[in-house]
Amino acid sequence: MSAHQSRSHDEIRIQAFRRHLLGWYDANARDLPWRKDRDPYRVWVSEIMLQQTRVAAVIEHYREFLRRFPTVKKLAAAREPSVLAAWSGLGYYRRARMLHAAAKVVARELGGKFPETAEGWREFPGIGRYTAAAIASIAFGEPVAVVDGNVERVLQRISGEQITGEQLWESAENFLDRERPGDFNQAMMELGATVCTPRAPACVTCPVVELCLTRGELLVGPKAVPQKKREIDYAFACRGEDVFLVQRARDESLMAAMWELPQISRPKRRSDPAFVLRHSITVTDYAVRVWRVPAPEESRGQWVAREKLGRVALTGLARKILRMAELV
Repeated sequence: MSAHQSRSHDEIRIQAFRRHLLGWYDANARDLPWRKDRDPYRVWVSEIMLQQTRVAAVIEHYREFLRRFPTVKKLAAAREPSVLAAWSGLGYYRRARMLHAAAKVVARELGGKFPETAEGWREFPGIGRYTAAAIASIAFGEPVAVVDGNVERVLQRISGEQITGEQLWESAENFLDRERPGDFNQAMMELGATVCTPRAPACVTCPVVELCLTRGELLVGPKAVPQKKREIDYAFACRGEDVFLVQRARDESLMAAMWELPQISRPKRRSDPAFVLRHSITVTDYAVRVWRVPAPEESRGQWVAREKLGRVALTGLARKILRMAELV
């Protein structure tokens, strides 16, 4: 086959891929709240929340966050503890701080107007190549491709090659439907999330299976980081409906300045903990025990009234415990 014929064959294959994928997406796209319109503020908030977080875990947080901060000006005017309180439970709190910082730039320096290109979005704190491309393509129709974990997996399986780095972005650009870039990017991510999954992909229902060179076979990739195991104990001290909480240091690498229950050594007396649960943070699995004991004397904390707990920037674990205690 000549180089020209090969190029023509590749073009025909890519056109068929676009057509089949977008047809499937139009008929099967999940009904997600951030897909109701193409408002750049709502798209931006959803993309930041979806970084390193499952869709199912984001939906209710997204709705509540927009209820509290319906516009970029409302978000910019909010105090950081209020933003962190609304973010509580999503983890990776640096995302919330960067979102808040960027909102201030939009509201105060850009008059509430958002950039319309990926290049413009990358000027903001907390926004990298993928997020900038996703927002610009979905909200403004800029023909720029995205590459996340789902898109990477789809492209590798379709091509039958272990492509990485810049080659992945070039491949994504080649496949991109430039007439419907936002829909196409979402369709690629949707395909990877719901059909072309890491394990046991549903090839029988895949709209582009006839164009796939691996048909679901897994290509060898990096090994998953093994989870560490750790046991941890907390004091659950109540005074009426007030709860004793402590604030993490502002220079902590994780969850800086967030509020949590005080950590303690396991009580020596023989009794059962009030709550037992599991909690994961990055690569650590925690076995958590919560004890009904007085507030530790050495802890520098404060009593927080039940009605104020919803406005406090709680760690995800603290919120989980207080939810189990039916206090939030």
